[in-house]
Amino acid sequence: MKRTLALVATAALLSAGLSLAVGRAAAATSSAASNLPSLTLAMNGKSITVGGTLQSGAVNVVSTVTQETQGRPALVRLNPGVSFAQAEAAVQAHGGDFNYLDPYGSLVFSTVANRGVTSAQTSLQAGNYVAADLSGHAHPPNALFTVTQAAGPATLPAPQATMQTIEFGFRGPRQLHDGELVRFQNDGFLVHMIAAIGAKNADTAAKLTAMLKAGKDHRAQRLATAFLVFDAGLSPGEMQQQVITAKPGIYVLACFMNTQDGREYTQLGMERTIRITK
Repeated sequence: MKRTLALVATAALLSAGLSLAVGRAAAATSSAASNLPSLTLAMNGKSITVGGTLQSGAVNVVSTVTQETQGRPALVRLNPGVSFAQAEAAVQAHGGDFNYLDPYGSLVFSTVANRGVTSAQTSLQAGNYVAADLSGHAHPPNALFTVTQAAGPATLPAPQATMQTIEFGFRGPRQLHDGELVRFQNDGFLVHMIAAIGAKNADTAAKLTAMLKAGKDHRAQRLATAFLVFDAGLSPGEMQQQVITAKPGIYVLACFMNTQDGREYTQLGMERTIRITK
């Protein structure tokens, strides 16, 4: 798609110059993941290639990134009878806002993948899909593929924790643990993302939160010690999950989607302080 997600652009701005932990957050796999069919995405900055098991049910999405620092893989499920051109036009006509993808399709998976191999889990319905690498390209590489109905669809392993997005906030535990399988789920009516900004202590997290609410993202950036992306945007009702391997510490969860009048959801109070422990 010609326009990248507004949320991805904001994430890139905030993460500039930081010591990112995105790869550490997304790279780990669990024993449960090894039992799932794999859908593979290979990105090199110029193309994205889809392979592996293209059947409905739970899958381990394995992203391989070469020749670019980061890939931003995304999967869009097209509604029956909808073409990629129709879905693309709807998003482009509204400045890259994926909320306008409905009723043409759904953003069912998106993340940030550092160079190398990373993985996360999701569940796919049968249908037609578009895979794209939304890593800041003027013309993001994309590929069409079809997921067929499996005779016996695999099921996702039960998560040990679930973090949910709603309008305009987060629901879930205040503490996550390294090694936990955590589900990130959109229970709202709008497209949401879950980013996590590292803070050196609780006082700094409170200051960072206040700056985000005031729309002072650049000042908040100066206080950040890390920037994770647990999901880079999901349509309502969609989810993905991964094993947490982030550096222990305090983080501020945030959603950087924009309202129609140009305000970030963080300005509407979509932040939450959590702690990640060993």
